[in-house]
Amino acid sequence: MCIPLPANKKVAMPEKLKLNSIPMNKQPPEVRRRNPYEVAQGYTYEQAVEEAKRCIQCKKPACIQGCPVDIDIPSFVKALAEGDLPQAAKIIYGTNTLPAICGRVCPQETQCQENCTLGKKGDPVFIGRLERFVADWARENPEESGIFKIALPKPTGKKVAIIGSGPAGLTCASDLAKAGHKVVIYEALHLAGGVAVYGIPEFRLPKKIVQAEIDYLVNVLGVELKRNQVVGRSATLDELLADGYHSIFLGIGAGAPMFLNIPGENSNMVYSANEFLVRLNLMKAYLFPAYDTPVKVGKRVAVVGAGNVAMDAARWAVRMGADEVYIVYRRTEAEMPARIEEVENAREEGVIFKVLTLPVRVIPSAHGSVEAIECVQMELGEPDESGRRRPIVKPGSEFCMEIDTLIPALGTQPNPLVPRQTPDLKTTSRGTVVADEKGKTTKEKVWAGGDIVTGAATVISAMGAGRRAATDIDARLKNHS
Repeated sequence: MCIPLPANKKVAMPEKLKLNSIPMNKQPPEVRRRNPYEVAQGYTYEQAVEEAKRCIQCKKPACIQGCPVDIDIPSFVKALAEGDLPQAAKIIYGTNTLPAICGRVCPQETQCQENCTLGKKGDPVFIGRLERFVADWARENPEESGIFKIALPKPTGKKVAIIGSGPAGLTCASDLAKAGHKVVIYEALHLAGGVAVYGIPEFRLPKKIVQAEIDYLVNVLGVELKRNQVVGRSATLDELLADGYHSIFLGIGAGAPMFLNIPGENSNMVYSANEFLVRLNLMKAYLFPAYDTPVKVGKRVAVVGAGNVAMDAARWAVRMGADEVYIVYRRTEAEMPARIEEVENAREEGVIFKVLTLPVRVIPSAHGSVEAIECVQMELGEPDESGRRRPIVKPGSEFCMEIDTLIPALGTQPNPLVPRQTPDLKTTSRGTVVADEKGKTTKEKVWAGGDIVTGAATVISAMGAGRRAATDIDARLKNHS
């Protein structure tokens, strides 16, 4: 359904502060538990304008400081409040090529919205919801929005390879293409988008949204996309440089799983969260046998961890028919790294939270499948290096949970393929690539950004890294012309 553009008339700005935000409609829990469709339904035009009118247009807008890609938030919100959607879209797309993705999955509550002045008195302006609304309107009204009418500069004759089509790579590619360079993206999988397609579920981020943002890069900005290209196997970085590329950006993410490393973890029906989510998100196992990749989910599922990935896995398990789904976490809910919104959605959908609990052994059945997990209860001690209180085992607190499916969701680490093929590319003990604040690595003509540098982080932080690298690459290419 297209979002109509209302008649061009100015909307009066509010005279008094509105401290309560406009709620966004969601699918009811009893409905969404059994379908894969997007939970958050987005704002209507009237709701978006009303929420935008809450912005008080600070003289020193702190919200911009919280945005890793430096969107001019007050200006786009003001344009929306005045009913000027084309101007709002122009402002957003000026610095963010992936706004429909960011508006859905970025942690605005700890970034731009956390800095919102209005949030000191009441609810902050829900910037992410407004960004999503404008992006969706622009996509469905391309002629009126004008986002596809972009004048690219004269080609510079420089050629840049982007390795990986996740948020960092797509952002870097976009900025370099807008600077006039020839940009080629190498993607290992058959679909582009990185974590946005293989990691984030349909019910949080519909894949048609990701594809539309990628189509914009290809069809409007002229970025070339090469899929099914595993750099490190199909070509090394040195071979790409020898083949005529003037610079390379590594945005290959951190997609290798981490495990509990406890006895019995190699039992049947133990999935890494990576495998579980890739089967469902990328390979569409929820549509089996229409799609060839199946996934088996038992009736009692335990997901270990409490980040967004853990919530995604647990919520998929619910949708795949599990009777009981547990989030097992060694700290309390206050320390959970997942977005509050995702925790709330999981709880609404019936996910059960077992906090201050740590699995120490997987108990297999006679047939080698998971039958239970032995756990210990925890208590919180002094803060550790993360700033959170360190969990400590309670002596004599062992107990068993009967389950038939275990999904560790403990974070990810970089795939070592490219670094192993590139001796002069320095890495850390964690396998991440060493890069300076602009993304420059120890290898000449190679930059890196996103999870491959920081370890698993957010979509928007990866985009910020891609932007900083693109700025530095562009400057160096033009200075050496």
